[in-house]
Amino acid sequence: MNIIRKLNLKGHLLTAISYLIPIVCGAGFLIAVGMAFGGESQDELIQGEFTIWDALATMGGAGLGLLPVVIATGISYSIAGKPGIAPGFVIGLTANAIGAGFIGGIIGGYLSGFLAVILMKHFIVPKWAKGLMPTLIIPFLTSIIGGVIMVYVVGIPISGFTSLLTGMLNSLGSSSLLAFGSIVGLLSGVDFGGPINKTVFAFVLTMQAEGVNGPITALQLVNTATPIGFGLAYFIAKIFGKNIYTPLETESLKSAVPMGVVNIVEGVIPIVMNDIVRCVIAVAVGGAAGGATSMVLGADATVPFGGVLMLPTMTHPWTGAVAILVNVLVTGIVLALIKKNVSQDEGQEEVEIEEEDIDLDDIQIF
Repeated sequence: MNIIRKLNLKGHLLTAISYLIPIVCGAGFLIAVGMAFGGESQDELIQGEFTIWDALATMGGAGLGLLPVVIATGISYSIAGKPGIAPGFVIGLTANAIGAGFIGGIIGGYLSGFLAVILMKHFIVPKWAKGLMPTLIIPFLTSIIGGVIMVYVVGIPISGFTSLLTGMLNSLGSSSLLAFGSIVGLLSGVDFGGPINKTVFAFVLTMQAEGVNGPITALQLVNTATPIGFGLAYFIAKIFGKNIYTPLETESLKSAVPMGVVNIVEGVIPIVMNDIVRCVIAVAVGGAAGGATSMVLGADATVPFGGVLMLPTMTHPWTGAVAILVNVLVTGIVLALIKKNVSQDEGQEEVEIEEEDIDLDDIQIF
């Protein structure tokens, strides 16, 4: 247990995912916008034979196709620092080439990072070559050793496991989809983009890399619906004659809800921190309902980010819209019912510091 703790496997994975998310967001928005206007991701952009929307979709698709490389590089860098970047990149590309996918990228990142650390500690070189260690020797040796291990040792079982997992998910019945979607939705929402959300994100992104789009669609729709549900709760609470938000929290909603529309859930965190238990309960119940609805209806966005912009990329966009609507309604109703009534004066106490006027007559020049 102590060894696992020292290796900090989870910490390195979460660090790499934090590097990965901006790429997912950028590439996801590109492909979402491109496909929303009729573009298609193409293998090659031949001048005169594509539109701007085809170009955007292709750029986004190219970025998403390199996610195993990005995750491998990020993990390797987190473990070994700069000497881990090149081998992580090479072994990530190798994982892509042999069809090991996102799981292969994760394992390749650990492999290259720890190999680089071992070589830095135990590989002895003459004094004149020490300057070459971080830039040439370590990257080269780590890349060749890690690459061979990935191709001939790790790659085959990873590819087999990924295919098995993909087959199991594709064969799930309606009741199983309901349960699986509920779990994904619940775990996606309870920590508002934190470690649990990122861990689930890594798993469902693995599935999307193998062509199973349902799980990641469920996760992203929950992220989209949660802030909107917080906004709806304000109006539902008014029907019950309750004020569930302070004036400052109401102001926060004005930015949190639009952020949620484009899949940024962190805008509600200031509100959640004032009433963690009730907010988490509402989000968990709403996320479970939304995730289950998404999986059962077969919402299948082809991009892993974008909020409502994901809808045009689905085979049946109405499935995603219904999943969001269910999630929003459940979150809003539960939150409006369980949150306590708050005073409208609460949270308005602000300390105002007035600067004294500067009297220029007091200034003396010596």
